[in-house]
Amino acid sequence: MTTEPRSFARRLRASQTDVENRLWQALRGRKLDGLKFRRQVPLLAYTVDFLCAERRLIIELDGKQHDWHGAYDMERTAEIEAMGFMILRFRNEQLTGDLDPVLQEILQAAHPTK
Repeated sequence: MTTEPRSFARRLRASQTDVENRLWQALRGRKLDGLKFRRQVPLLAYTVDFLCAERRLIIELDGKQHDWHGAYDMERTAEIEAMGFMILRFRNEQLTGDLDPVLQEILQAAHPTK
């Protein structure tokens, strides 16, 4: 991996939003059912918000900027899913109130047979 994607990911981690931080606090350190998540991870030509490599699960948080980049997001999602990953997308607004429904959806995606 070149240093540019890693540098970009490092910058994103250093300047995470309040919403990203809120979800990260719930995921980090295997707090969610022992699942190992990483944040701002370079993957293919992209940087994904949160990745659980073991479950091939990606969580993306969509703020207002995603309203303007719908076609790009669709192309990006298709390319990543073609590599066998599942992507869950949440709007920032979903993480400002009760976090439990979001965490439950993540758990269901990580353990579809539970």
